[in-house]
Amino acid sequence: MKLEVPADKRLIHTMLVPIRWGDMDAMGHVNNTIYLRYMECARIQLMEGSGFAVNPVGEGFVIANVFCNFIRQLEYPGEVLVKSHVGAIGRSSFDLYHELLRSDDTGGSVYANGSATMVWLDFPKQKSLPMPE
Repeated sequence: MKLEVPADKRLIHTMLVPIRWGDMDAMGHVNNTIYLRYMECARIQLMEGSGFAVNPVGEGFVIANVFCNFIRQLEYPGEVLVKSHVGAIGRSSFDLYHELLRSDDTGGSVYANGSATMVWLDFPKQKSLPMPE
């Protein structure tokens, strides 16, 4: 799936995530599942920092869709710079785009990119609601 990022996306969050030795697999590079974990770390920090802590008995965000495009291999040691951008905002959802770069790559190469569709949900009723202001 090709990432089609709207031109009007806005950078709203950045985060450095250390590449751990245990993130690598038998092929000697960061395992594909860990790329999604790096995006998750940034998404959680962004949500909690914006006052949207997890509340399974109330309301909050869930992910309706998530994907990742693997462009270049990440390897230990190093740090991943996760840049998060907001895209289309709807009544009960918005699109969050992520770019993964190495903090020590002075060329600014993107190692992976992806997206998550975030939906505001009433957890007990399992129904989407309009997002709060």
